[in-house]
Amino acid sequence: MKRRNRFFGVVLPGVLVSMLTMFCFPTLISAAEEEVSHPAVYATFWALLPSVIAIVLALITKEVYSSLFIGILVGGLFYSGASFQGTIHHIFTDGFIASLTDSYNMGILIFLVILGTMVALMNRAGGSAAFGRWAGTHIRSRVGAQLCTVLLGILIFIDDYFNCLTVGSVMRPVTDKHNVSRAKLAYLIDATAAPVCIIAPISSWAAAVSGFVEGEDGFSLFIRAIPYNYYALLTIGMMILMTVLKTDFGSMAVHEKNALKGDIYTTEGRPYSNAEDETPNPNGTVLDLLIPILSLIVCCVIGMIYTGGFFSGEDFITAFSNSDASVGLAVGSFFGLLITILVYQIRKVLSFKDCMNCIPDGFKAMVPAILILTMAWTLKGMTDSLGAKEFVANAMGAASGNLESLLPAIIFVVACFMAFATGTSWGTFGILIPIALAVFPDTSNPLTIISVSACMAGAVCGDHCSPISDTTIMASAGAQCDHVNHVETQLPYAVLCAAISFITYIIAGVTKTTVIALPCGLAILLVVILAIRFSIGKTDNDIAEKQE
Repeated sequence: MKRRNRFFGVVLPGVLVSMLTMFCFPTLISAAEEEVSHPAVYATFWALLPSVIAIVLALITKEVYSSLFIGILVGGLFYSGASFQGTIHHIFTDGFIASLTDSYNMGILIFLVILGTMVALMNRAGGSAAFGRWAGTHIRSRVGAQLCTVLLGILIFIDDYFNCLTVGSVMRPVTDKHNVSRAKLAYLIDATAAPVCIIAPISSWAAAVSGFVEGEDGFSLFIRAIPYNYYALLTIGMMILMTVLKTDFGSMAVHEKNALKGDIYTTEGRPYSNAEDETPNPNGTVLDLLIPILSLIVCCVIGMIYTGGFFSGEDFITAFSNSDASVGLAVGSFFGLLITILVYQIRKVLSFKDCMNCIPDGFKAMVPAILILTMAWTLKGMTDSLGAKEFVANAMGAASGNLESLLPAIIFVVACFMAFATGTSWGTFGILIPIALAVFPDTSNPLTIISVSACMAGAVCGDHCSPISDTTIMASAGAQCDHVNHVETQLPYAVLCAAISFITYIIAGVTKTTVIALPCGLAILLVVILAIRFSIGKTDNDIAEKQE
């Protein structure tokens, strides 16, 4: 078995790259012969191939680092026309270095490191352990632990990055106590990150969407689109129904079954196990967790409205709409860290030296997420340089045709595909929302609102499914779950919800109202989950709940 894994993890990727290079050699040579601003494969399907290769290899080999790098390498080969020097230059100068020197990306990495440090501080101070003990007396079932995770994820709607890491650090001790698998925790975190942010008026996502609507009141359009964001609404409904009905299917059912036997990981991958090595302070209390979390929330909100001009005279909503999430979260988390250290010094739960030792510990805990994020950003840079956005925009324009009633459903599918292949929902917003508004320029037309919402829903769906999505990576980090495990277990759930959302958008396009479409979608979701529930019969979850 180990030799077979070695074949899939090492030999197979190399063979695929060799075959791909030979297959594309004539095209690449023609690109090398002429000095043009764009490669020969620019704005064609080939522009998406590096991402597709990376995703497929990650799912086949269960190894994300080499898969992402091979995707990056293929993108470099396409761009340079198989030139060795050009490929190396594009991968490192235009890829890795450009990604790491981008101010927005660097702000997110700073935020990640500070969050990792705060988690290490809360663990060492005993706050997380104390919360686990408190929750053990108040949350007495697996269903309760999962519902609390969903509730906390819904309440922390400011930003998806912040949501993933905060909910993970707070709820891990609780879900571990009730033998909820790390894969299930990662799904609950991921499904309450982007899907909640995209329907929250006060969030970094609302600000992003508003910015892509030119010449219109973007914030008003965002508010009107919320009832039509079927993927987000159905995802939340699906989480609650499957938790209450104790229903799991696909590979998630395997992980949950193993978790009930005491193995919350299922696989050998323990990428964040070093974060659990510290012995917590036995004198820690729940306050040692609540004060840092509340400080973090307050400071991050202040940081975001500060970047939006709140202290320069802008109102709160406008400031949030104009905020820079990267700078706001980095600055806010920094002050949250300072408050945490100060509180621990006053309460004497940690020495100043111990607090400083948590900084490298927090960084080490976030290294897997930082590596994957950096490579995912670089891969996105490769697809951007190959014209992936232009290819999708052209395909979308060609699809608009005379399919007016079906256009929202078509937009949803295109947005899903693009976000899945590129790993970015915000980039998908930027491309498809202007196209939808060009097709339906009258904002009083219900199809305009439905189509814009379909852009957002499809982008979130593709982002939710994609192994190279930053939110998916953050959810793995927050749950301290092997990234490929998270992707594999989440994918069937997301695809099911996407299929129901597609049907719901067809109904909305025909009826032009959500009063009919949304109840139909929820009814279909309920019937499907009940059918799954009855098909699998009595589950291990039922037995575990009775024992508890």
